[in-house]
Amino acid sequence: MKLLVVSQYFWPEDFRVNDLVAGMRERGHDVTVLTGWPNYPDGKVFPKFRATPSDFACFQGAEVVRVPLIPRGDNATMLALNYLSFALSASLLGPWRLRRRRYDAVFVFQTSPVTAAFPALLLARLKRTPVSMWILDLWPDTLHAIGAVRSQRLLSIVGALVRFIYRRCDLILVQSKAFLPNVERYGGEREKIRYFPNWIEPTFAPGLEGIAVAPELVDFSATFNVMFAGNIGEAQDMPSVLDAAERTRDIDDLRWLIVGEGRAAGELREAIANRGLVDRVILLGRHPVERMPEFFTGAHAMLVSLKREPIWAMTVPGKVQSYLAVGKPVLAMLDGEGGRVVDESGGGLVSPAGDGVALAANVRRLHAMSATERRIMGERGRAYAAREFGRAALFTRLEALLTGEKVP
Repeated sequence: MKLLVVSQYFWPEDFRVNDLVAGMRERGHDVTVLTGWPNYPDGKVFPKFRATPSDFACFQGAEVVRVPLIPRGDNATMLALNYLSFALSASLLGPWRLRRRRYDAVFVFQTSPVTAAFPALLLARLKRTPVSMWILDLWPDTLHAIGAVRSQRLLSIVGALVRFIYRRCDLILVQSKAFLPNVERYGGEREKIRYFPNWIEPTFAPGLEGIAVAPELVDFSATFNVMFAGNIGEAQDMPSVLDAAERTRDIDDLRWLIVGEGRAAGELREAIANRGLVDRVILLGRHPVERMPEFFTGAHAMLVSLKREPIWAMTVPGKVQSYLAVGKPVLAMLDGEGGRVVDESGGGLVSPAGDGVALAANVRRLHAMSATERRIMGERGRAYAAREFGRAALFTRLEALLTGEKVP
């Protein structure tokens, strides 16, 4: 199969679309990626890319075609320009850069922004090829939830754009079953909407056996470590996490380790200092995903959190699959689908979104367990993840969906 993947984000940025492309290449498919200049999450084009763009023109045997864009910067105006610039640049330059090429399928990786679908729709029409979209963020709901857009009129306009995009896709995949009613409302045809969850990435599939602890954790070898790994943004509701950290000050050996960066990291640093938690909540910075098993090895529990908003209750954060796969107990401060998955797996403890009091109680409960009890909990989660989110089975399903085979 000749597959064109359209994504505003791609390697060396760290998104699951990277492994999707790698997986399709492993299966012998001819893959081309249309993407922009890498600038996530810092908002500046990566210096190594600026120095030698040719070093980033091939990934796992897939050709990477890049178009210029305005970096996302550090404010809402720059972010909006970033979104619009990719849609415009890829729509204008993409057809020229990909001229005289034929594809069997066009695939859109749709996290924010939904506007990244416009060049895919155009290319699919020009090349008379079906277009599929994998939805990981629901627009306009996400814009409202993070406070990026408050005007009801503007949200209605975005909703009209979403309707326009969805109704021109031949196939829509959703990462959460709770997305189905929302997407059907905009997309119309229920028959073309299918559930397709995040899978366990190869980095985490082997588990943690034999993995040495990251040297950055040497000072925490004798403490009970609750670890958060990933993007630090408004959606992750770090204030509620700090509420739980304050309520567990009396647990002398408890440490909250935050591995990652993001737009809200600066605010988090200030809040930690203002609350007097610098000795309890430690920011370890961003590290490559390939190193995450080293960090996870030094954790006693993995934390995932989202704000209390209807949109986040429909979402299963991608880190849930990774956390469960490595066999560590999961502390989930989530509503809806994400909480359901953790609870159903038996691999962790769930508290309501935004409830620092309940999260603190679950931390105490986990801290009081024996190492054997925590190990059994983690093993339950790992078995569930392998059964529900196995990479090979999901990629086989994706192949069938993209080639038009009947899939239950």
